Amino acid sequence: MTQQTLMNTLEAIDRANQADPNTEQVDGQKLPREYAYSLHMTRWLFALEPEPSERMQIACRAQHLERWTMPRSDYGEGRKNYYQWRLACGRMHGRRAAEIMAECGYPEEECERVETIVTKRKLREDEDTQLLEDVACMVFLERYFAGFFEDNPDFDKEKWLRIVRRTWDKMSPRAHEAALKLAEGMPAHLLELLQEALAEPES
Repeated sequence: MTQQTLMNTLEAIDRANQADPNTEQVDGQKLPREYAYSLHMTRWLFALEPEPSERMQIACRAQHLERWTMPRSDYGEGRKNYYQWRLACGRMHGRRAAEIMAECGYPEEECERVETIVTKRKLREDEDTQLLEDVACMVFLERYFAGFFEDNPDFDKEKWLRIVRRTWDKMSPRAHEAALKLAEGMPAHLLELLQEALAEPES
Protein backbone atom coordinates (compact mmCIF):
# COMPACT_ATOMS: atom_id res chain seq x y z
CA MET A 1 0.00 0.00 0.00
CA THR A 2 1.01 3.64 -0.28
CA GLN A 3 2.64 5.62 2.49
CA GLN A 4 -0.49 7.78 2.58
CA THR A 5 -2.64 4.74 3.33
CA LEU A 6 -0.41 3.89 6.26
CA MET A 7 -0.49 7.47 7.55
CA ASN A 8 -4.28 7.61 7.22
CA THR A 9 -4.58 4.38 9.21
CA LEU A 10 -2.25 5.51 11.99
CA GLU A 11 -4.05 8.85 12.20
CA ALA A 12 -7.42 7.08 12.47
CA ILE A 13 -6.08 4.90 15.30
CA ASP A 14 -4.68 7.99 17.00
CA ARG A 15 -8.02 9.79 16.77
CA ALA A 16 -9.72 6.80 18.36
CA ASN A 17 -7.21 6.61 21.21
CA GLN A 18 -7.29 10.37 21.77
CA ALA A 19 -10.88 9.91 22.97
CA ASP A 20 -9.58 8.12 26.09
CA PRO A 21 -10.87 10.08 29.12
CA ASN A 22 -7.95 8.80 31.22
CA THR A 23 -4.63 10.62 31.04
CA GLU A 24 -0.89 10.05 31.43
CA GLN A 25 1.90 12.55 31.92
CA VAL A 26 4.52 12.39 29.17
CA ASP A 27 7.40 14.88 29.27
CA GLY A 28 5.31 17.28 31.31
CA GLN A 29 2.33 17.05 28.97
CA LYS A 30 -1.00 15.41 29.84
CA LEU A 31 -2.03 13.01 27.08
CA PRO A 32 -4.94 10.55 26.72
CA ARG A 33 -3.59 7.36 28.30
CA GLU A 34 -4.00 4.91 25.42
CA TYR A 35 -2.77 7.49 22.93
CA ALA A 36 0.34 7.94 25.05
CA TYR A 37 0.73 4.16 25.26
CA SER A 38 0.51 3.85 21.48
CA LEU A 39 3.30 6.40 21.08
CA HIS A 40 5.49 4.45 23.52
CA MET A 41 4.80 1.31 21.49
CA THR A 42 5.78 3.03 18.24
CA ARG A 43 8.98 4.41 19.75
CA TRP A 44 10.08 1.00 21.02
CA LEU A 45 9.12 -0.67 17.75
CA PHE A 46 11.60 1.53 15.89
CA ALA A 47 14.21 0.98 18.62
CA LEU A 48 14.02 -2.80 18.18
CA GLU A 49 13.30 -2.85 14.42
CA PRO A 50 14.61 0.28 12.65
CA GLU A 51 12.70 -0.46 9.42
CA PRO A 52 9.44 -2.08 10.55
CA SER A 53 6.75 -3.24 8.15
CA GLU A 54 3.51 -1.32 7.72
CA ARG A 55 1.59 -4.08 9.47
CA MET A 56 3.87 -3.86 12.51
CA GLN A 57 3.52 -0.09 12.70
CA ILE A 58 -0.25 -0.51 12.70
CA ALA A 59 -0.26 -3.43 15.14
CA CYS A 60 1.89 -1.58 17.66
CA ARG A 61 -0.21 1.55 17.40
CA ALA A 62 -3.37 -0.55 17.93
CA GLN A 63 -2.08 -2.73 20.79
CA HIS A 64 -4.42 -1.05 23.31
CA LEU A 65 -6.89 0.46 20.84
CA GLU A 66 -9.87 1.88 22.81
CA ARG A 67 -9.03 -0.29 25.83
CA TRP A 68 -10.84 2.05 28.22
CA THR A 69 -14.13 0.86 26.68
CA MET A 70 -13.56 -2.57 28.26
CA PRO A 71 -12.73 -1.88 31.93
CA ARG A 72 -10.93 -4.48 34.00
CA SER A 73 -13.60 -4.05 36.68
CA ASP A 74 -16.19 -5.62 34.37
CA TYR A 75 -14.51 -9.02 34.77
CA GLY A 76 -14.26 -9.42 38.53
CA GLU A 77 -11.27 -10.21 40.73
CA GLY A 78 -8.83 -13.08 40.44
CA ARG A 79 -6.32 -14.44 37.94
CA LYS A 80 -8.87 -16.35 35.85
CA ASN A 81 -11.03 -13.25 35.36
CA TYR A 82 -7.92 -11.20 34.61
CA TYR A 83 -6.91 -13.52 31.79
CA GLN A 84 -10.46 -13.56 30.43
CA TRP A 85 -10.35 -9.76 30.35
CA ARG A 86 -6.97 -9.75 28.60
CA LEU A 87 -8.25 -12.22 26.00
CA ALA A 88 -11.37 -10.15 25.38
CA CYS A 89 -9.30 -6.98 25.07
CA GLY A 90 -6.98 -8.59 22.52
CA ARG A 91 -9.89 -9.71 20.38
CA MET A 92 -11.46 -6.25 20.53
CA HIS A 93 -8.20 -4.46 19.70
CA GLY A 94 -7.56 -6.77 16.76
CA ARG A 95 -11.07 -6.43 15.40
CA ARG A 96 -11.03 -2.63 15.65
CA ALA A 97 -7.59 -2.42 14.01
CA ALA A 98 -8.83 -4.55 11.11
CA GLU A 99 -11.95 -2.40 10.74
CA ILE A 100 -9.93 0.81 10.59
CA MET A 101 -7.48 -0.71 8.10
CA ALA A 102 -10.34 -1.80 5.83
CA GLU A 103 -11.88 1.68 6.00
CA CYS A 104 -8.54 3.16 4.96
CA GLY A 105 -8.17 0.86 1.95
CA TYR A 106 -6.07 -2.13 3.07
CA PRO A 107 -6.96 -5.49 1.49
CA GLU A 108 -8.80 -8.06 3.59
CA GLU A 109 -5.77 -10.36 3.82
CA GLU A 110 -3.62 -7.64 5.38
CA CYS A 111 -6.38 -6.64 7.78
CA GLU A 112 -6.71 -10.24 8.95
CA ARG A 113 -2.93 -10.51 9.33
CA VAL A 114 -2.79 -7.52 11.67
CA GLU A 115 -5.77 -8.84 13.63
CA THR A 116 -3.91 -12.12 14.15
CA ILE A 117 -0.80 -10.25 15.35
CA VAL A 118 -2.70 -8.04 17.79
CA THR A 119 -4.66 -10.94 19.29
CA LYS A 120 -1.33 -12.77 19.77
CA ARG A 121 -2.85 -16.08 18.76
CA LYS A 122 0.48 -17.24 17.36
CA LEU A 123 2.92 -15.98 19.97
CA ARG A 124 6.26 -17.87 19.72
CA GLU A 125 5.22 -19.21 16.29
CA ASP A 126 5.14 -15.93 14.37
CA GLU A 127 7.95 -13.36 14.11
CA ASP A 128 5.61 -10.39 13.88
CA THR A 129 3.62 -11.47 16.93
CA GLN A 130 6.86 -12.00 18.87
CA LEU A 131 8.04 -8.52 17.91
CA LEU A 132 4.76 -7.03 19.16
CA GLU A 133 5.22 -8.86 22.47
CA ASP A 134 8.82 -7.66 22.73
CA VAL A 135 7.71 -4.07 22.19
CA ALA A 136 4.91 -4.38 24.76
CA CYS A 137 7.30 -5.84 27.35
CA MET A 138 9.81 -3.02 26.79
CA VAL A 139 7.08 -0.41 27.22
CA PHE A 140 5.97 -2.09 30.45
CA LEU A 141 9.49 -2.21 31.86
CA GLU A 142 10.29 1.38 30.91
CA ARG A 143 7.01 3.17 31.62
CA TYR A 144 4.84 1.10 33.95
CA PHE A 145 6.87 -1.39 35.99
CA ALA A 146 7.81 1.10 38.71
CA GLY A 147 4.24 2.35 39.11
CA PHE A 148 2.86 -1.20 39.10
CA PHE A 149 5.31 -2.06 41.88
CA GLU A 150 4.24 0.93 43.98
CA ASP A 151 0.55 0.21 43.41
CA ASN A 152 0.80 -3.36 44.73
CA PRO A 153 2.53 -3.28 48.14
CA ASP A 154 0.62 -6.43 49.15
CA PHE A 155 2.50 -8.58 46.61
CA ASP A 156 5.21 -10.64 48.32
CA LYS A 157 8.68 -11.08 46.89
CA GLU A 158 7.96 -14.47 45.34
CA LYS A 159 5.03 -13.04 43.41
CA TRP A 160 7.21 -10.23 42.06
CA LEU A 161 9.87 -12.72 41.02
CA ARG A 162 7.23 -14.74 39.13
CA ILE A 163 5.97 -11.61 37.37
CA VAL A 164 9.48 -10.64 36.25
CA ARG A 165 10.36 -14.17 35.12
CA ARG A 166 7.15 -14.59 33.15
CA THR A 167 7.66 -11.23 31.48
CA TRP A 168 11.22 -12.24 30.61
CA ASP A 169 10.11 -15.63 29.26
CA LYS A 170 7.80 -13.92 26.75
CA MET A 171 10.67 -11.89 25.26
CA SER A 172 13.14 -12.73 22.48
CA PRO A 173 16.93 -12.56 22.87
CA ARG A 174 16.89 -9.20 21.07
CA ALA A 175 14.47 -7.79 23.64
CA HIS A 176 16.47 -9.35 26.50
CA GLU A 177 19.50 -7.36 25.36
CA ALA A 178 17.49 -4.13 25.21
CA ALA A 179 15.92 -4.82 28.61
CA LEU A 180 19.27 -5.39 30.29
CA LYS A 181 20.48 -2.07 28.93
CA LEU A 182 17.29 -0.37 30.12
CA ALA A 183 17.65 -1.96 33.56
CA GLU A 184 20.87 -0.05 34.18
CA GLY A 185 18.76 3.06 34.73
CA MET A 186 16.09 1.44 36.90
CA PRO A 187 15.63 2.26 40.59
CA ALA A 188 17.86 0.07 42.74
CA HIS A 189 15.02 -2.06 44.18
CA LEU A 190 13.71 -2.92 40.71
CA LEU A 191 17.17 -3.67 39.35
CA GLU A 192 17.82 -6.00 42.29
CA LEU A 193 14.49 -7.73 41.69
CA LEU A 194 15.31 -8.24 38.02
CA GLN A 195 18.79 -9.56 38.81
CA GLU A 196 17.45 -12.02 41.40
CA ALA A 197 14.70 -13.23 39.07
CA LEU A 198 17.18 -13.91 36.27
CA ALA A 199 19.76 -15.49 38.57
CA GLU A 200 17.27 -18.13 39.69
CA PRO A 201 14.90 -19.02 36.82
CA GLU A 202 11.47 -20.34 37.77
CA SER A 203 11.46 -24.13 37.94
